[in-house]
Amino acid sequence: MQINESQRWFLLITSLIAGILIYLLAPILTPFLVGALLAYLTDPIADRLEAQRCSRTQSVIVVFLFLSLILAAAILLLIPKLSDQIQTMVRQVPAVLDVLHNRFLPWIEQTTGMSISRPDMDSLRQLIRDHWQQTGNLAAQLMSGLTRSGLAVVGWIANLVLIPVVTFYLLRDWDVMMANIRTLLPRNLEPRVTLWAQECDEVLGAFIKGQLLVMLALGAIYALGLWIVGLDLALLIGMLAGLASIVPYMGSILGIVVAALAAYVQFQDPLVLVWVGLVFGVGQMIEGMVLTPLLVGDRIGLHPVAVIFAIMAGGQLFGFVGVLLALPVAAVIMVLLRHLHDGYKKSRLYDSVSNDETGTAGEVE
Repeated sequence: MQINESQRWFLLITSLIAGILIYLLAPILTPFLVGALLAYLTDPIADRLEAQRCSRTQSVIVVFLFLSLILAAAILLLIPKLSDQIQTMVRQVPAVLDVLHNRFLPWIEQTTGMSISRPDMDSLRQLIRDHWQQTGNLAAQLMSGLTRSGLAVVGWIANLVLIPVVTFYLLRDWDVMMANIRTLLPRNLEPRVTLWAQECDEVLGAFIKGQLLVMLALGAIYALGLWIVGLDLALLIGMLAGLASIVPYMGSILGIVVAALAAYVQFQDPLVLVWVGLVFGVGQMIEGMVLTPLLVGDRIGLHPVAVIFAIMAGGQLFGFVGVLLALPVAAVIMVLLRHLHDGYKKSRLYDSVSNDETGTAGEVE
């Protein structure tokens, strides 16, 4: 692929203008980016329905009904239970502090021979109690602030209304838009750019469509297992561990520590820790033998460290819009770096000795 001077300048100027527009329009881009993300995630489902002789509009309507059912189930079932479990967790915090102060820290001192300074538990309890009272009034303060600012309420409602509208139209015309973008590319660049776009889709698919499904499945497995054990905070800890599974082993480590503390405080029986460990052990086995091979496969996704850095960098530079753009941009950069690496290994800069020897041998002959 040969890029002439005018095409280089065109790509550079286009990228610069796009970055400036994203920076300037960031406050209004959120519903459009969320809609584009939902359209990207659900486009394969709509394509499969379309292959079953449904029209594109009918396929999109079926997808929307499916998403609406999931959202309604989350609102009616999960959110009230999570709210109750958060309140239960806060009520158990003093008991957790007592376990850490009276049993865990002395055990560490006895095992290691180190002397650990103890915090003032009364002051710590009072701080948590005051903070929880403020947190309990947070919703009322938020609603009061929104009521005083009519413009903020209008903007918030407008964004919520725009997301499904934007998602519907983007999902309906997704394939047409992709084809139109392909026709706009310079003819000499179109094959290579299309190849790069396919590789970017594989990277994003391995992470968003694969890893996020693994996280959701692990959250459900952990929550179900802890519920069978009888833990009051089963749903909250299970979903927390599932979300933390974005980094390999982080979800299981964080989940087993929090679940062990909560189980010990609730049951006061060390034997229950065995059952908690069994739940997370079974979850890890299912992830390694079933979930990851089935949902992610052998596709190359984003490295967990790259994911964390991309999200933090995007949030620092562009706020919430940057968080939404972080993974697509990281996927593009990863694909470009992969091709640059391949080109570098084929260049004289990487293997100049071999090239020089080949050239010398050719001269001798």
